[in-house]
Amino acid sequence: MGGATRPVVLHGHILTPEGFVRGSITLEGERIVGLQGQAVSEAEVMHTSEAIVLPGFVDLHAHGGGGQDTMAGGDAIATIARVHAHHGTTALLATTMTAPPDEIRAALRALAPHIARRPPQAARVLGVHLEGPYINPARLGAQPDFAATATLADVLALHDLAPLKLITIAPELPGHLALIVALRQQGFVVQIGHSAGSYEDGVAALQAGATGFTHLFNAMTGLHHREPGMAGAALAHADRAEIIPDLLHVHPGAIRVALRAIPGLYCVTDSTAAAGMPDGDYRLGRHTVTKCLGGVRLADGTLAGSTLTMDQALRNLVGLGLPLAEASRRTSTLAAEHVGLTDRGRLEAGAWADLVVLNPQLQLQQVWVEGEPIQLKG
Repeated sequence: MGGATRPVVLHGHILTPEGFVRGSITLEGERIVGLQGQAVSEAEVMHTSEAIVLPGFVDLHAHGGGGQDTMAGGDAIATIARVHAHHGTTALLATTMTAPPDEIRAALRALAPHIARRPPQAARVLGVHLEGPYINPARLGAQPDFAATATLADVLALHDLAPLKLITIAPELPGHLALIVALRQQGFVVQIGHSAGSYEDGVAALQAGATGFTHLFNAMTGLHHREPGMAGAALAHADRAEIIPDLLHVHPGAIRVALRAIPGLYCVTDSTAAAGMPDGDYRLGRHTVTKCLGGVRLADGTLAGSTLTMDQALRNLVGLGLPLAEASRRTSTLAAEHVGLTDRGRLEAGAWADLVVLNPQLQLQQVWVEGEPIQLKG
């Protein structure tokens, strides 16, 4: 879907790959065609009334929003992508749940046309994050109990239905280390997650070609000084990992630890159908989950995804003390790079015209997806 054909010029403090400039950025069609300005300090950016222009957010782990779940089929993903665009997400991966094979296949078939063609007023759905069923049944978290082991043929059959961009795997399950090698040879990005494996299992998976960890600290063996676990393997060896900065899934202190240890730590929402919705009951795959007190939980109290949106993730990071430029990188650029995209998550000539405009309080004022202005509510 094309953006505006006439050039559009936006002015303000613009975050380029080299840092902030005070100047202008020009959009034409779906792309950025020009950017100019004078370098300014972040302190100046945060203490003036001018607009702040950042790359659009990139979310590699989104299950739902606006009352819709990715496993629901139909046009659910169009609603999800629109809801997240209203919170500044310009590109996302539709994330599946562990389920019987026929349900996963049905969900992928429903997702495929929306991946092929971006719905109007919506974020670009880049592809699928297959989070399950290839996980450890001992670390389901909020995933339904349909965990399974996989072969390369199984994964390729799913990929034929809709493009898989990211695959979460528990490496300690039989045959999964060899599967990681095979998947990397096929060009898939593999993350370690929902794992009961040891520190040694995590190191072996990284050596086999896994390049990240799914929702770091959650649904994996934790760090202990005599048994470092999967979390320890991530902190000691990973270049990349995703984390949920809703301040419920991970304590701010643990987020700080991860920020110091993992250079490519990037943020995801792990959002559910409850994102952007009032308190109440919603679907998460086969589960019913309840939104209340700012979180989403199963009946037994287990955290079950989140209500987080990426604009709030940015504000949370800045609230923890991160410079705005770094918070932006961790909500856009690093995620895009993780799945091999060099023309999203950054503002430079030739990149997609995906951007957000914020006020100095970091509240959204405008969102542009591939050159299309999103009509924000209110």
